[in-house]
Amino acid sequence: MLTELRITNFAIIDRLDLTFSPQFNVITGETGAGKSIIIDAVSLLLGGRADTDFIRAGTDKASVEGVFKIHPPLQQEIHDMLDLEGVEIDPPDEITLSREMRSNGRSTSRINGSSVGVGFFREVGEKLIDIHGQSEHLSLLKPREHVNLLDRYANLMDLRASNSALVRKLNELRAEITSLMQDEAALARRVDMLTFQIEEIRATAPKAGEEETLKEERARLSNAEQLATLSTEARTLLTEGSPDGGGAASDLLSQVSLLLGKLAKVDPSMTEAREIADSLSVQLDDLARTVRNYGERIEFNPRRLDEVEDRLEALARLRKKYGGTIEAVLAYRETAQRDLDAITHSAERLEELAIEEETLLRQIGEIAFRLSNSRQKAATALGSGIEAELQELRMGGARFEVALSQHDDPLHGCYVEGRRLAFDLTGIDHVEFMMTANPGEPLRAMAKVASGGETARIMLALKSVLSRADQTPTLIFDEIDQGIGGRVGATVGRKLWGLSSSHQVLCVTHLAQLAGYGDVHLKVAKNTRGERTTTSIRPLSDPERVIEIADMLGSGSESAKQSALDILTIARGVKVGAKPADSAMPVTDEVSSVQSKLL
Repeated sequence: MLTELRITNFAIIDRLDLTFSPQFNVITGETGAGKSIIIDAVSLLLGGRADTDFIRAGTDKASVEGVFKIHPPLQQEIHDMLDLEGVEIDPPDEITLSREMRSNGRSTSRINGSSVGVGFFREVGEKLIDIHGQSEHLSLLKPREHVNLLDRYANLMDLRASNSALVRKLNELRAEITSLMQDEAALARRVDMLTFQIEEIRATAPKAGEEETLKEERARLSNAEQLATLSTEARTLLTEGSPDGGGAASDLLSQVSLLLGKLAKVDPSMTEAREIADSLSVQLDDLARTVRNYGERIEFNPRRLDEVEDRLEALARLRKKYGGTIEAVLAYRETAQRDLDAITHSAERLEELAIEEETLLRQIGEIAFRLSNSRQKAATALGSGIEAELQELRMGGARFEVALSQHDDPLHGCYVEGRRLAFDLTGIDHVEFMMTANPGEPLRAMAKVASGGETARIMLALKSVLSRADQTPTLIFDEIDQGIGGRVGATVGRKLWGLSSSHQVLCVTHLAQLAGYGDVHLKVAKNTRGERTTTSIRPLSDPERVIEIADMLGSGSESAKQSALDILTIARGVKVGAKPADSAMPVTDEVSSVQSKLL
């Protein structure tokens, strides 16, 4: 529900900070004082058009901010929506919506301080507020919402969820069938391509790590002459000596070892040095053998070099075509083989899917038929309830009906009692609220039936009956009293007050009998300071309500004040369950004082 509303530089509003009751709030004031401007400001929180004409003259921007308390089950739905957009939620039971308009035409929409697109902003706003007035946002006028309202009214949401789950499963299955039933020529081309790719990779038979080994071999083969020369020189130095007559490294090291042995006999501290020399001598012999063996293995083989080059080129072509690495090439071959197998066995898979599809269509038909029967019963009760409400609102000739219709779909429909019917996530029924406001007129779509006061009363009747099914927490009625008199006004006021048991209700009104039922009475006034006009709004005390309602009756006389007091007394009597004739106005001492003076 809307707990706080802050409006800045909007039309003739300089700044307003409003706090609303969670119950029935009435807003009154003279024509032109700015009552409907407040509703226009709230409309911005529903994603309404950010018209720069609303920016107060002499300023460059206007803003509207609303703070809402949200409670289960709507709380979880809002949380899920905000999570998807990455909007933080803290505290969990509160949400702040704000719009800002600038004179250059730019506007921003924020939820909990985070900028969001106006489309998403509108989706969230319409979950929180329903406005009926000069700017329509009422969900009851949207036919796509009628099935949701009927199902909530009839407590059918759990059964509908079962239907939705089956339909989603069927949609996934049908997507697979469509994929498998592509154009035969396209499938044939796909088979040819996959077969060629698999054979190309299979024929080359790449192995992980193979390229590194081949590159090392290519380096040896390409430099065989140099490697042979170097290894020969190294072996010569180790075992034969240098060309200039120097001794071999092995001979020299042997001499060193012999000398160290003699030293160790005289000085035992050189024993470790002799042992090192002996060890080096052994290692040097090993090194000489290694170099000799390496030199013997060096191969002058141009043919093998060509083979290695050809192999590396073949592997490079595969890498370029199938993923950049040999590992990616091997993975591609496995994927291609699976795809080829799937196409090759598509006929068998299609047969399996066809059987599954048939089973799901029959299951969907069974649940959808149960849903439809339950809706038919609920539709009758709903229609009777709304016609009874319209009777009380002096529309005795009005007729209301919930129209349910189904459409045949011989190719793709679910099976229902020998027919194949079109269906969606909600079932097989197209639901639309139909009515006529006047006797003898045919039933028509509700949005096209009436205007003015009739429309307002129709909406109120619908809201009254569907109040438990309608999850929108805040209901706003602007000028709902248009075209109705005082007697009906009292009935409208009582029904609006009745709605406040399950919704927060705000109502802009000129009708005294309606205003008498408000739990909180807010008065809008227009003030002129110098050459500027501003709008203010404040809650009225009980004595001030008597005076305001008397003014609404058109007079400030004592008799008008007495009539105002009677209106408040009757309304409060209804609220506490007393008979109007026996009720007294249970209010403050100030009102008692006003009452005693009038009497």
